[in-house]
Amino acid sequence: MKTRKRSRAANAPAAAKLRRLRRAELPADTVRLARYLIGKTLVHSTRSGVVASGRIVETEAYPPGDPSGHAFRGKTVSNGSLFLERGFAYVYFAYGSSFMMNVSSERPGIGAGVLIRALEPLDSIGLMRRRRGGAPLRDLARGPGRAAAAMAIDRRCDGLDLCGTHSIWLAAATRRRGGLAVSPRIGITRAVEHPLRFYERGSRFVSRTSR
Repeated sequence: MKTRKRSRAANAPAAAKLRRLRRAELPADTVRLARYLIGKTLVHSTRSGVVASGRIVETEAYPPGDPSGHAFRGKTVSNGSLFLERGFAYVYFAYGSSFMMNVSSERPGIGAGVLIRALEPLDSIGLMRRRRGGAPLRDLARGPGRAAAAMAIDRRCDGLDLCGTHSIWLAAATRRRGGLAVSPRIGITRAVEHPLRFYERGSRFVSRTSR
């Protein structure tokens, strides 16, 4: 029993030990940021102080001028967060069923983002499972909609500074990252051939591996 407790504690870092990422650490380039975020930690604290966190194991880059990106047609009321400086949350509702979160990725005024596609659950796995209706561990945050649901990310998170002191934030890696794999993006109809999806090779929490 004691061994099991120590193992679980080793895999679920206490929030107090997580170091917030500084904006200066984030590459000011969408593709580089998408690669950089693999292995980093996404954290969300509730009002009661409960912290959920997950390792980012899959991302997609939507750089400036990308016809499949939400910023392609210019700045609007709904996509304004994509035009903030790098490190802000852009949250939108997709397919009438799921919230999804991007991290803004360029200089102020340039619309681009990195989609958080999948997480490896770390802290508050029981809470994540309740949010996801009892889903098994592997499927808790495997996919962008599932990840947002497990982390209780919704429109209230849109525009929040992920390098600031808000309840949702980016933290440094909790352990060394595995190998980085690259593939075309998933679920889009334009610019489908571009290799702009990145994921941790060998992770069972990735939404889909390359053929």
